[in-house]
Amino acid sequence: MHNARGVDEVLLVIDVQNDFMPGGALAVAHGDEIVPVIEGIASAFRHVVLTQDWHPAAHVSFAANHAHRVPFEKIELPYGEQVLWPSHCVQDTPGAALHRGLCETAVRARAVIRKGQHVDVDSYSAFVEADRVTPTGLAGYLRELGVKRVWCCGLATDFCVAWSALDARAAGFDVSVIEDASRAIDLNGSLDAAWRDLHAAGIARVQAADALR
Repeated sequence: MHNARGVDEVLLVIDVQNDFMPGGALAVAHGDEIVPVIEGIASAFRHVVLTQDWHPAAHVSFAANHAHRVPFEKIELPYGEQVLWPSHCVQDTPGAALHRGLCETAVRARAVIRKGQHVDVDSYSAFVEADRVTPTGLAGYLRELGVKRVWCCGLATDFCVAWSALDARAAGFDVSVIEDASRAIDLNGSLDAAWRDLHAAGIARVQAADALR
């Protein structure tokens, strides 16, 4: 089905990149399973936007850049608590590339938002970086397109997808998270916590089939 969704809706595909796939530097379990699901709904949308984590090698969120630290520890940075990650999605590396299975999705993409490229601040959200003040410009872009509803999917449900959805809602958009087109890291209960936050913000929990109706 083509263009089942209205001109005021966008599919926001978050961080479907090689390093988040099984075998990648920061693998999300079963992350590759979402690729055909996303491909199956992309043609329903007139507007598709992709995001890419795009980190410099010296990024502050990488455990390797902090002496005596290991991945998944937490540290305090000027903007608050930061999880330290394995080095991932380093700019212009194969791990940062979009999954090659995103054929229809990539062709239909109106824009690609690269985030996390500032060395001193992480960026989970597609809308606002982790310092909570630096915008990516995505909200303004979507408003100029006339978008009112954002459908979020990708990796990972409990981090970049959830943060993006919450920031989209805070920016005034109606928001849905496509559960079966997303997968989670689930670090210390983070998935349940994310769904609670999303529900509290009035964000809909939907399935890919809902996008085709």
